[in-house]
Amino acid sequence: MTQPSLQIATGDLFAAVNPRGAQLWSLRAEGGPELAWTGDPASWPERALTLFPLIGPAPPGSSLPDHGFARLRRFAVVEHTSDRLMLGLDDDPDSRAAYPFRFSLRISFALDRGALRETITVENAGDEAMPVDVGFHPGFAWPLEPTRAKEEYSVVFDANEDAPIRRGAGDPIALRPETYPTPVNGRTLRLRDALFDDAAIVWDQVTSRGLTYGASGGRGLRIEFPDSPHLALWMIPGARFLAIEPWQGLPRPVDFAGAFDDKPGITRLRPGERRAWRLNVIPLEEVES
Repeated sequence: MTQPSLQIATGDLFAAVNPRGAQLWSLRAEGGPELAWTGDPASWPERALTLFPLIGPAPPGSSLPDHGFARLRRFAVVEHTSDRLMLGLDDDPDSRAAYPFRFSLRISFALDRGALRETITVENAGDEAMPVDVGFHPGFAWPLEPTRAKEEYSVVFDANEDAPIRRGAGDPIALRPETYPTPVNGRTLRLRDALFDDAAIVWDQVTSRGLTYGASGGRGLRIEFPDSPHLALWMIPGARFLAIEPWQGLPRPVDFAGAFDDKPGITRLRPGERRAWRLNVIPLEEVES
């Protein structure tokens, strides 16, 4: 995979982005370890996918690739300063062959007040309603510090997450029709590999718009997703990453046989409409007990 050449930094934070797929490639706080997943061909070689215009597997008969085509495309540089980067992707004949809509996709990364602030902005540049999924899929190191055990880590949500969860089949998953009891105890999800024996955990009724990932007394990450109504956590048992995935949209059901624009959870943008989805990643020196 092409190595990234796009870097931004402030006095206390550094990030690098690969223009292929607009993937976050590196995130480090001053004096700290690498916080982003660094990729491993033996488990998951990607790092931080951009899911557009589809989340999950393509519906039967669709020529869209799984998780959409944005993750496979090289984005153009729209703006690049010392602490800010904006990348762009517009429709072209190749995209319209699979997704017959005119669009403008912009992804910005900014370092601001100790946070990495990523924004995905989608504009419908055509004259008809445009169906779309938009999802973040960043991987983070698990553990965040090599001296800590994976079993010490938890995800603590901003609110109690009592609603049942969804699970799926395949890779990427299609959602099973059943719901399952939440593995969250109040606000806290104790992480362990066995949670992911059945692939991703999907919240289609997530209450929180933020969470903290880390180990008590050690480094952590504050993750905020104010505009995304769905969430998934995913990893491959035995691997050393955790993907924290705020979504606008959901994978298709396992028995779904309809067209892409009829997929449950799809969003429709009106002609000329522009919407933005934010993801804030804030490194924490110490997670509270």
